[in-house]
Amino acid sequence: MIKPHGSDTLNPLYVGDDAKRAALTAEAAKLPSIVVCSQAAANAVMLGSGYFNPLTGFMNLADSMSVAEKMMTTDGLFWPVPIVNVVEKADGIRPGMRIAIKDPNVNGNPVLAIMTVDKVETATDEQMSFMTDKIYRTDDMNHPGVKAFNSVGKTFISGPIQVLNYSYFASEFPETFRTAGQIRELIKKHGWNKVVAFQTRNPMHRAHEELVRMAMDREKADGAVIHMLLGKLKPGDIPADVRDAAIRKMAELYFPPNSVEITGYGYDMLYAGPREAVLHAVFRQNMGATHLIVGRDHAGVGDYYGPFDAQKIFHDEVPKGALEIKIFEADHTAFSKKLGKVIMMRDAPEGHTKEDFVLLSGTKVRAMLAAGEALPPEFARPEVAKILMKYYQSQEA
Repeated sequence: MIKPHGSDTLNPLYVGDDAKRAALTAEAAKLPSIVVCSQAAANAVMLGSGYFNPLTGFMNLADSMSVAEKMMTTDGLFWPVPIVNVVEKADGIRPGMRIAIKDPNVNGNPVLAIMTVDKVETATDEQMSFMTDKIYRTDDMNHPGVKAFNSVGKTFISGPIQVLNYSYFASEFPETFRTAGQIRELIKKHGWNKVVAFQTRNPMHRAHEELVRMAMDREKADGAVIHMLLGKLKPGDIPADVRDAAIRKMAELYFPPNSVEITGYGYDMLYAGPREAVLHAVFRQNMGATHLIVGRDHAGVGDYYGPFDAQKIFHDEVPKGALEIKIFEADHTAFSKKLGKVIMMRDAPEGHTKEDFVLLSGTKVRAMLAAGEALPPEFARPEVAKILMKYYQSQEA
């Protein structure tokens, strides 16, 4: 099986030993505590799940700046985005202390992790601006990732952590949330060698379904892991439970048994386009995938990135040999009325025009579903559309 990024074995930071975890939970009750932002909590969950292997905790300011500038920590580890715990105030928190990291996303703010504080540093406005520009390629506060990164403070608390739970992800999505180690076990159980990963924060329509098939076929893969984001999105995106139901229905009806695993991970979307695509590759390697599908506008939002910037970064900025996982580069995919099947637009025979494809904007799809109108079967599986229609009509009611 493909090795994890940066180490020979996967080193998740979740404390799996029950007695040790109980002792740490008891210790946490007596420690100084801080309620962190949603992104820091999601970082802790990803560290706990082994997805951010080989990191041992939150990055300090020097590493954050280095990663932002050249996708490399100060000690030479390839890493695409800073993994940080940034707060407004850190009154009373000093290096050497142990503190309880509390969860902002669960009622009562239970303890999520214990951290041994290495450094407490406040970034300058110039440093925040530099990191924002490098990670997001814009400083526009209308960009949801830029806004999130610049709205929680400028004080970086760094140091190793011990993770005590997986926040709300394991309890709210017991059938779907899986750690990197659990996915490696699933891959092993199936006996898969080549494994394609598909990243999604949306329901899957015919084009996405066929794209997974194309990637499996062209890479001669044994199986695919559809790996959906379960954390916070921007307003208007479809909630994870609805997406989960729709994707499961599609896989159950339209993929051969034991060829696809439907799983999810606990993280908030950054909408960082190219840099986030590289992060997706890192943690898909950590979960055992050999290939990641990177399509048009991967991890993007609005018009902040070019349609294929998330593919270009792997050629232009990721050093050769930095990652073992391979990228399956996909074009826009749609149903061709001329050919009677879904194809990548770049593979269309000469003479194909836009009018020869079944294309619907997200706005049009939402309006049709809310009005109870059936989507064209060339665009969406009827069973999937039915689940989405029920959701949109409940929103209208």
